[in-house]
Amino acid sequence: MQYIKLYKIFVRQYFKQLLEYKLDFIIGILGIFVTQCLNIVFLWVIFSKIPSLYGWNLDELIFIYGFSLIPKGLDHLLTDNLWIFAKKTVVSGQFDKYLLRPISPLFQITFETFQFDAVGEILIGVLLLIKSFNIVYWTPQKAILFILTIPFTTLIYTSLKIMTASISFWTKKSGSVMYIFYMINNFAKYPVNIYNFVIRFVITFIIPFAFTAFYPASFFIRGENNTFFYSLIMISILFFLLSLFIWKKGISSYESSGS
Repeated sequence: MQYIKLYKIFVRQYFKQLLEYKLDFIIGILGIFVTQCLNIVFLWVIFSKIPSLYGWNLDELIFIYGFSLIPKGLDHLLTDNLWIFAKKTVVSGQFDKYLLRPISPLFQITFETFQFDAVGEILIGVLLLIKSFNIVYWTPQKAILFILTIPFTTLIYTSLKIMTASISFWTKKSGSVMYIFYMINNFAKYPVNIYNFVIRFVITFIIPFAFTAFYPASFFIRGENNTFFYSLIMISILFFLLSLFIWKKGISSYESSGS
């Protein structure tokens, strides 16, 4: 209950900040919106030259791409402050203040601020899913499963950010490491069977971004990977527990720095 009250306070404070910098908010949304639109244009250019990509047509790839933007956008919206932590919080000595408060440092850092420009990312994802809505044979069970899938796919993104942000406890900065690992999510926007074995293995078992887009989409579109949801639950929870373990290990090794 205490954390729910604190979360509401963080949200109120951020909205006050948002009202003071409206132009930044609008520019941020437009920037993300334009970037994702250009990516869709890129897909359209590819399919203007070829009829399909390893058996996947344009509408199916639009569904995969749109689906991938939902968990990525939600994670961007809710936990993007972990980027700031990875880049400068430890090296500047600012992490000390979180240790002095009687609440979880991870909770404070994660929800201290929000990135509402991620709304543009989520909006594009929703529009793409609507565009390709008819390629899925929807049933009540599929609709429920679709909704339940979103939080677990989002958890994979968040867990990866916690893991890579935790590295800064030892190295003082880990923004570049986080960026490298996070960009692997770009592979998940396309069918995994277009990649070689090594890449498929990495994005399925090591950094499981394939479970944030392709495997769920292949089930909804073609009825493939019927057990994907159980695998998704297991992988996302294990990944999250591992991220918490690394975070706690990092805190136990933490030494204050900065001037």
